[in-house]
This record gives sequence, C-alpha cells and structure tokens, in this order.
Amino acid sequence: MRLRSEPCARRPCNTGTGDRMNWLLLRGLARQSEHWGDFPALLADAIPGDRVHLLDLPGTGARSHEASPDTIPAIRECVQAYARDLPTPMILVGLSLGGMVALDWACREPQDIAGVVAINSSSGWSPFWHRLKPDRWATVLGLLADSSVDRREAAILSLTSNSEHPPQLLEHWCELHHRLPVTRQTAIRQIRAAARYRPPPQPPNMPALIMASRADRLVNSRCSEKLATLWGCELADHSWAGHDLPLDDPQWVVARLAEFRHRMART
Repeated sequence: MRLRSEPCARRPCNTGTGDRMNWLLLRGLARQSEHWGDFPALLADAIPGDRVHLLDLPGTGARSHEASPDTIPAIRECVQAYARDLPTPMILVGLSLGGMVALDWACREPQDIAGVVAINSSSGWSPFWHRLKPDRWATVLGLLADSSVDRREAAILSLTSNSEHPPQLLEHWCELHHRLPVTRQTAIRQIRAAARYRPPPQPPNMPALIMASRADRLVNSRCSEKLATLWGCELADHSWAGHDLPLDDPQWVVARLAEFRHRMART
C-alpha cells in the first residue's frame, strides 16, 4: 500500500474527537445500497459514535421506479434531495460512479460536507481507454444485452471482484435484482453520465481521500492517481483487490477510512 499524505485544501470543520460524524455511502453503476453487504456495519463498529447512512442513486434500489438522469450533476441533485433529512456534517464515500457523485457534491455544494472519499472512480481528466479498459468493452456491452439475471450478476461479480466468495453472495445479488430490478435504460443513462463527467480542476475545500485498486480489471488505477495528483490529495492504493474494493478487502478499506476520520479529528 502506498500512501500520499499531502492534504487537499480544506476548510475548518467541527470534527473533534468528541463530535459525531455521519457517513453517507453511495454505490456504483447499476448497483444499490444493499450491495454494500456487511461493510456499513464494519465501518460503524470501527468508529464508535459515528453514524453510517446509505442512499440509493435514482433508478436503483428503493429508487428503482425513478428515471436516472444522464449527467453526474443531475444524479447528485437527486441524491442531495434524498439526503435532505439526514443529519450533518457528513463524510461522503462513493464507489466508482458513486465516487463521481460524491466528488461533484463536495466540489459544487460543500455545505455540511466535512470530507469526501472516492473509491476506484474515474473522470474526464483520464483517457477513455483508462476509464474502461479496452479488453472489457465487449464484456460490458454483453452485460447490457444479456437478459439472464443469473448470468449477468455472475459476470458482474467476476468482472468487479478478484476474490472467491460463497455462492450465497451471488444468490443474494440475483435476489436483489428480482426484487428491485435496475433497468437497462438506467444502466445506459448511468454509463452516459459517467463517460461525460469531469470534476473541477480545483480540489474541494475539505479533506479528500482517493482509493484505488492496482489490480482493478475494469478501470485503470491511473484514473485515481491522475485525480489525486491533480488535486494534491491523499492516495491510498491496494495491491490485489478488484474494482469492488470494499467487497474484496473490507477491513483494509475500513482501516483507511478510520485513519482518515482520525486525521480529520486532529485538524
């Protein structure tokens, strides 16, 4: 693991050790909050006193009946509306597409946001062949065309994870889709939003952490490195996990988030 400790520009926050912080977790492309699995509970256990909240992006999970916008700012505006009754201050944590939403929120509407974390996200600052590895283009197109939920979910797990998982995990993912299906139209609109997104070149005025999986077989980790370099942010990278880093090594991610939280508390 490589850790760059240069902080982004930041604003004063009331994040002392005695202050409660709220974490908001945002999932990625065509995924819903239940795909976090046990990760939210692990994070809550690691930082006693803080609260962990989950929200679905439009078109997924509890919002599967809604149409997904096809731009990251519009998706972010929806999520902000969903979050209006959540307590603040918040640390945003987003995986992949969820990371883009978190970054856009932190940059554009930073009120009540104390920190932001993006995991295996990409942006328009990187070339398209880094944002989606060329040898995965056909796989992604095949996923959009496949009508079999079992095959599609198995392919997603194989594509995004580098670990072995019990069969119950795939069974649960299939059950989630049958119960709260993500439409092909939602997936396409989310892909369009992700493909066009470019965050501001200026870093958000708060602590920021970028996480990357060097063994990510979907998105080149150079995308995260590029963003961390551009913003002068802290970069933590993992040597063997796949795109779904919180699934492959949740304890490692929780440890990095706890360290991030403790550094915030000391500022």
